[in-house]
Order: sequence, then structure tokens, then C-alpha cells
Amino acid sequence: MHLISIITVNYNQPEVTEALLQSVISKNDYPEIQMIVVDNGSQKNPIEAWKKKYPWAHFVRSENNLGFAGGNNLGIREAYGDYLFLINNDTEITPGLIGRLADQMEKNPQIGIISPKIKYFDDQDTLQYAGFTAMNYYNARNQCIGQFEKDNGQYDHLTGQTGFAHGAAMMVRKCALKKAGLMPEQFFLYYEELDWCDRFKRAGYEIWVDMQAVIYHKESISVGKNSMLKTYFMNRNRVLYIRRNAPFFKRKVFYLHFLLLVVPRNIFSYMLGKNSAHIGMMFRSVWWNFTNRSNSHYIGYPTEIK
Repeated sequence: MHLISIITVNYNQPEVTEALLQSVISKNDYPEIQMIVVDNGSQKNPIEAWKKKYPWAHFVRSENNLGFAGGNNLGIREAYGDYLFLINNDTEITPGLIGRLADQMEKNPQIGIISPKIKYFDDQDTLQYAGFTAMNYYNARNQCIGQFEKDNGQYDHLTGQTGFAHGAAMMVRKCALKKAGLMPEQFFLYYEELDWCDRFKRAGYEIWVDMQAVIYHKESISVGKNSMLKTYFMNRNRVLYIRRNAPFFKRKVFYLHFLLLVVPRNIFSYMLGKNSAHIGMMFRSVWWNFTNRSNSHYIGYPTEIK
């Protein structure tokens, strides 16, 4: 039986993280786990209280918010498991989840990353994720399969390779991680798991979804559905992702598509929705990509992984 390191990142949400830890206590039936909780620069440090309440878990503290990738990388550096299960702190696990994903990893050594079926916590009959389609690098678009649909088992046949894993829940093979490198910290928030999946593919591994393993997700607790933060990083990182991963010709077509179609369309949408403050964020996201050319380079240090 393999050791599984479960890694989650907390940022100013101690109650949400505690709910996850309680779900691990009450619902996990896989015996060999290492639980790692990273506090990613929360204003109030919750770790001392957590050590008393959850002595079985390992806690790591960053004094600064390192973003989604940076926080997870802190946990990865502390992980001893053969497989690492990265889950959002706003998820709740289900019985059999961890063992099912570990079994798939064991049976299929080409799997680099595998995600379970993801359902919405507040509407547990509704799908959030049943896999991703491949990326269209001309416009940086792909589809999250099944999102917002009632789960009647219509996608259960999709267990196997998929376009991308879902950042809310990803089990990662340690030896593959050592080849692909750590999660790319340039993104800070959004698109980092897509970039990571592309790097695993280039390292020779497959990305899978298992529709018989289920996790529940409390979507948008961290950022909010229409936040300025989301507007900035979604637009900034969409461009950054293409800069790092698309072939030359597709990259150039994307730049034209984004500047001539996406930017004007989004500005019109923000004005129509009386969200004019988001227009400035849109321009900031574009300008960042012009002024941070070096930040498109790969950051990943396999030698730092235990």
C-alpha cells in the first residue's frame, strides 16, 4: 500500500479548512496518509490552534501569500508520499475516493495526474467536472465537460485520458512530478494546473479523470464569482499560458484574437454590466504580459522534491 500525501492550502479561511479536515477524519478510509496543510500568509496565523486540534496533521506556514501554485509547492516539498493528492481547502472528500485514485495510479503507470469526478457541494446532484476537452491554442479555449449538468451517470464512461486535470482535486505521481517539475508559480492564481498538465504530457505522462471517484467542491469561496482579482488573473494568465505552451503560429494567431476580439468584447461587457472598474484590471492584465517577458520562463526544481 502506497503512502498518500494530502496537501491543501489555507488563506484566511480557517473554518473552511477545518471542515475539510473533519471530512478527512470522518470519511477517509485509506489508512496510509500524510495530511499537510499550508497556511499561505493568512492575516491571523491559525497553526498553533490547529496543532492542538489536529495533532495528526502536518502544518506549514508562509508569512506571505505565495498564490495557489506557491502554496501547493510548499506542501509538495514536505510530502513523502508516492502519490500526492492536492485538494482545495473548500472541498470535502468521500469514502473510497483516495483508495480508488491510488488504485488507478498503481494499475496505470503512465498516469501522471488524475482527478476525480467533481460535484458541487451545495447541489450534490450537479456536476462541476467530468474531464476537460483538449485546448484550442488559437483562442485559449476548451470545455469543462458536464459542468452544471445533473449527474445521471451520462459521463461515467469517460474514465481514462482527458484534456486536463482540475485544480480543485489532483492526485499526482511523485516520480512524474520529479520529471515535470513543481507547479508554475508565475501564474499565482488560475491556469497553473493547465500549464502543469501540459508539462506532464511533455514529460511523457497521461492526464486522467476517474468518474467512479467523487469529491464535492464549494465553488468560489476563495475569490468570488465576479471579483476584481479574478478578472485580473484570468485575463493575465490566459495570455501567459499561451506564451508558455502554444506553438509559434498558433501563439501569434491567439495574440491577434485576444487583442482584436477578446479585449473589446470584455470592455463592452463590463460597461454593459456597470462594472467599469474591471476595465482597468483588463488593461493591467494585458500590460503585465508586455512588461514581464522573462516571467514566461519555466520555474521548476525537481531536485527540491523529496
